[in-house]
Amino acid sequence: MRVHAARGRAVALIAASLITALVVAAAPVDVAAARRVPIGLARFKAAIGSVESGGRYDARNPRTGAFGKYQILPSNWPTWARQYVGSAAARPTPRNQERVASGKMTSLHRWLGSWRRVAYWWLTGSSRRSGWSAPARRYVERVMARFGGGTRGATAVRFIADRATAIHYDGRWRTARHGGYHGGTVRYATGRGSSATLTFRGRGITWYGPTGPTRGKAKVYVDGRLVKTVDLRRSGFHARAAVFSKRWSSARRHTIRIVVLGTTGRSMVAVDDFGIRK
Repeated sequence: MRVHAARGRAVALIAASLITALVVAAAPVDVAAARRVPIGLARFKAAIGSVESGGRYDARNPRTGAFGKYQILPSNWPTWARQYVGSAAARPTPRNQERVASGKMTSLHRWLGSWRRVAYWWLTGSSRRSGWSAPARRYVERVMARFGGGTRGATAVRFIADRATAIHYDGRWRTARHGGYHGGTVRYATGRGSSATLTFRGRGITWYGPTGPTRGKAKVYVDGRLVKTVDLRRSGFHARAAVFSKRWSSARRHTIRIVVLGTTGRSMVAVDDFGIRK
């Protein structure tokens, strides 16, 4: 439970409930259960991180002190770090932020039963099932829209993970692991000309992958035509970002092909998954 600086009026409306939540609303911690990863954890973490901080590990709210990708309050960090990292004194490095978020969100999902309710708890610290304020509902809808198919009336999205047989890899692709990746892994290549190809049917597609200081460039072809050269370099590491998207007015058969450019000094390009809008 933390508050993001950009919320504006929403903060004022729920401030009272936040104060109460700090005292009384704590989920029961089941460390053994927390090790069993619920379906959709990586996508939910990416959605929360996007809404809370734009995916920035160095973000900080000057009013509340909430920090990092998931805007965790300083008062919560020692307890959560002890539970999910093993030390209350653990520094909030990107890796530790991911470990804490994974553990806490998994525990919350086991307790509350749905990602929608976890999103509400993340904002308010409350486990209530109904009577949500309008700002809280808007926050939850924003999170679930980014999660994929969770918002009322939203177009359904199916995800094709990096290890799916539907994705054809040419060249040398390896597997990397990180708690922030969808399913815990990505496929990556560094060699110029290495490619990943997916044929699908839908009205839109999003390529998700990690970005950061060491990431390179790739050309994206759709239906055989070059549509964009994507640069994955960012000042800070982001485990799962939407790096390319394209939409159409109706669902049809398309092919996307990602070709690694082998950029000098930062050649790595990775595929986490593809989100297909039905």
